[in-house]
Amino acid sequence: MAQINPHLLFKGNTEEAFQFYQTVFGGEITGIMRMKDFPSDPEHPLSESAANKIIQISLPIGEHTVLMGSDVGEQFMDQELVTGNRYTISVTAANKAEGEHIFNTLAQGGIVEMPFAESFWGSHFGMLADKYGIQWMVNVVGTAS
Repeated sequence: MAQINPHLLFKGNTEEAFQFYQTVFGGEITGIMRMKDFPSDPEHPLSESAANKIIQISLPIGEHTVLMGSDVGEQFMDQELVTGNRYTISVTAANKAEGEHIFNTLAQGGIVEMPFAESFWGSHFGMLADKYGIQWMVNVVGTAS
């Protein structure tokens, strides 16, 4: 069964925010990925500050919930942070078939921002805005199967 987790967006202070949330909820911060960890694009080199922006950070809260976050702005997905777009709902599917179903159903009448496909980290991932404007990320944990 799929798991839904909040995904918050920050303007360059995601790591600081998550250190604060760790004092609130406890647990250990996991899964920090930065822009420099992604395959590079020679036509669009990253500045040093953009290279250190957080793409993904996770803080498990309780048994079944993970608070997730990312930085936005400055060469990061060309996204500007404004009130109203500070969140994305992240769905973690149990397998590729479930992920495809969730993604394709949510995408009906919406806007696909990143097609659901195999990711460089060995899973499947996609991003979209549904027909109501709600931002979603669909991810399959583990292998790409």
